[in-house]
Amino acid sequence: MSAGQTDARRSAPAALRNREDIARELVRLAPRAGRALEIASGSGEHVVRFAALMPGLDWHPTDPDPDQRASIAAWTAAEGLSNVAPPRALDVTRPGWAAGEAPAGLVVLVNLLHLVSDEGAATALDGIARVLAPGGIAAVYGPFLRDGETTSEGDAAFHASLRARDPAIGYKDVVWAVSTLVAAGLRHVETVRMPANNLLLAFEKR
Repeated sequence: MSAGQTDARRSAPAALRNREDIARELVRLAPRAGRALEIASGSGEHVVRFAALMPGLDWHPTDPDPDQRASIAAWTAAEGLSNVAPPRALDVTRPGWAAGEAPAGLVVLVNLLHLVSDEGAATALDGIARVLAPGGIAAVYGPFLRDGETTSEGDAAFHASLRARDPAIGYKDVVWAVSTLVAAGLRHVETVRMPANNLLLAFEKR
């Protein structure tokens, strides 16, 4: 970085807390090679870790926020990774978003569904099923309701705070998320219990 430049890298504490746990499951589930699409990449701290651990995959990070995309690019450059493409703008709550995407052998979505509306979440999941290549794996991570209920006081407080900010957003039920992707043509491979009451939902396209 030359004099007068500022470092565009952002740091998200939640990403640093969960990325090793997520990466461990992705290494186990993901194909060894091919195109990997990361949705709502955020700061970029996830994708640089995933790309380092899974070098046979060509990673394609996306985010609708230009500041986040700048952070992703800065993290990629700082880590010296050659298997991470320049970040692109992508809003997966927009109907038809998958039409412009190349098929991917791996699609990763971390901590987005609870931050968008039910309609936006359904649009995101439907697009994931469309963009996933045959034999590909989709991994959806985040907090979920179980039987319509939160599972801890912390989750209940966070869910309530999201609803107070915008009544249209908040935690989605895990049964709804699984059934939505299954109805879109994917096979539910497994549900992995993760730290802090989060879940990683894995799916395959036949």
